[in-house]
Amino acid sequence: MTMSRDDEPTVKERKTPPKTGEGAARKAKSVKTSASRAKAQKTADKAAAPAVSVVERPAEAAPKPAPAPRAGRKRASPVAAPPIPTPLTAVDFEVMAENMAQLVDQGRKALAAAIGNAEAGGPRSELAANVADATKTLGVVAEYWLAKPERAAIAQAELYAGLSEIWRQTMRRYTGEDVPPIVAPEPGDKRFESPEWEQNPFFDWLRQSYLHTSRWAGDMVEKAEGLDPHTRAKAAFYTRLISSAVSPSNFVPTNPELLRATIENKGENLIRGMTMLAEDISAGHGMLKIRQSDDTKFRLGVDLATTPGKVVWRNDVMELIQYEPTTETVYKRPLLITPPWINKFYVLDLNPEKSFVRWAVEQGFTVFIISWVNPDESKSEKGFEAYMHEGVLTALDVIEKATGERKVTAAGYCVGGTLLALTLAYMAAKNDDRIDSVTFFATQVDFSEAGDLQILIDEGRLEALDEAMARTGYLDGVKMANAFNMLRPNELIWTYVVNNYMKGVEPAAFDLLYWNSDSTRIPRANHSFYMRGCYLENRLARGEMVIDGVRLNLRQVSIPVYEIATREDHIAPARSVFRGAKFFGGEVTYVLGGSGHIAGIINPPSKGKYNYLTGGPVKGTFDEWVAGAKETKGSWWPHWLSWVTSQAPQRVPARAPGGGRLKPLCDAPGEYVRVKG
Repeated sequence: MTMSRDDEPTVKERKTPPKTGEGAARKAKSVKTSASRAKAQKTADKAAAPAVSVVERPAEAAPKPAPAPRAGRKRASPVAAPPIPTPLTAVDFEVMAENMAQLVDQGRKALAAAIGNAEAGGPRSELAANVADATKTLGVVAEYWLAKPERAAIAQAELYAGLSEIWRQTMRRYTGEDVPPIVAPEPGDKRFESPEWEQNPFFDWLRQSYLHTSRWAGDMVEKAEGLDPHTRAKAAFYTRLISSAVSPSNFVPTNPELLRATIENKGENLIRGMTMLAEDISAGHGMLKIRQSDDTKFRLGVDLATTPGKVVWRNDVMELIQYEPTTETVYKRPLLITPPWINKFYVLDLNPEKSFVRWAVEQGFTVFIISWVNPDESKSEKGFEAYMHEGVLTALDVIEKATGERKVTAAGYCVGGTLLALTLAYMAAKNDDRIDSVTFFATQVDFSEAGDLQILIDEGRLEALDEAMARTGYLDGVKMANAFNMLRPNELIWTYVVNNYMKGVEPAAFDLLYWNSDSTRIPRANHSFYMRGCYLENRLARGEMVIDGVRLNLRQVSIPVYEIATREDHIAPARSVFRGAKFFGGEVTYVLGGSGHIAGIINPPSKGKYNYLTGGPVKGTFDEWVAGAKETKGSWWPHWLSWVTSQAPQRVPARAPGGGRLKPLCDAPGEYVRVKG
């Protein structure tokens, strides 16, 4: 449970009670000496030539004399236009010392939260397994370079040559010469946006040295010969992870913005940050659950998941919600949505402006959506088979009771789509034709090119996960969230570490990030089946997956299929979705949207954002398909609407939830969604 801003302890300046005797004499002598030193330093500063301060105020606060004309790239010179230093004599060292003492106390609480909430041996053993895997993987790369001394010498020479050139450039800057940087950050790298990184030669040297070393390390992985693709991908991942962690932007002494903020706030920013850190470790039950949004600003059913509806069915794995109609007539064929269970369903119903659910209701669909249970240890044996029978197939039975309609159109998102695909293969084998057409949102069925997440999945990691899940009966949602965050460490980890725990700034309220942090647990049997059966062994695409005694064959799925992938998706890459689309036996409409896994799917027409590509059948390579595709501006939702309604255009009078045959259990968004992980 996080604390609100009003609940945060405030740090006030306090004066130490006067001392007597020998202690008072020592203090008086210390004050006199400090004053003398400060006076001497002030005199020296006036007499000295302008120098470069490690800590400086924002560039806009400094005077800006007109620079002399200079050829080449224009660059602010700290000698020609010296920054205004933050005077250390203005710092109240007594208050700073007290705040540092409180910082230590908050750090003790954070450590206690980590130790006190950890299961015996659990997180420690998993961490040990991860460290061992990283050491082993990077050791393979190191072995290649160290196998021949001349090879290692050349690699070291490349590193040292770049660092030496950066140092020479820095010395030229200290003499007042205007020279461009040797190594520049990638476009969009927000870690080094503060002007001091460029204007101050010391921080410029630090930044360039870090960037050069990071890129050199990445090159060592790419140039190492004889690595299998999985080992190379893991080595690149670990290298990126380590490089992100050691960035100078992550530490107070080496980040000018943090250093200035700490001095100006007398360390109070660090106390606030450490308080939040302790809270977030406690919320993660011993693991760090990074807060990405202000949780106090959102309430389910009030600010999020607000589309009116009723829960019309509930069992051990799901609640089924039917939404209130807003049109006088509706399409005869109902729509069933199967969301992922890694997070909660309301990503499809964030708010009235972004809600796919609300939009579909307004178009005239009778919309049903599954809200998966947030399981505890009692659900440990609920695997894919249970989620298929008690989830998708039961939902079809309930829809027929509520509407009288046997035929439905279905849509599945991410792993919810994967479940829906194997359910369709199972139904085809059983001659069950109740699903008339299907839409897959960012869904994979072939995992041979499954993207960045595949890096984190191998036999060793799965054994460690199985061992951890055997103790609890489920995978903690924080672990899954942290795994996804590690795929984009700069954006999803270190940005928040710096802002939250070092600047001491509460994150802003953002509905999508609130949803992202509202993770769910996953039953042991479910997660193990998914990781091994799909990511590790790719059984569904190989025709080797067996569910409830039935061998699944996607070729038998001959109903119309609509596949929407997104360009920047690192969870279900567009190439992987394209490859999987070829496994179905019927006509497939493949569409490539803009942005990523969430923003590219939750893209309402009213926003007018991104674009989408449409083309012919899913034949040839992905690049060939893209080259021949047609681009359309805006959301793909209207294109999907035309596709799905052309199949079954008949309309009937609007239906109330339950249809008079089922008694509603409660209002949407239901009870399962409110259970916190």
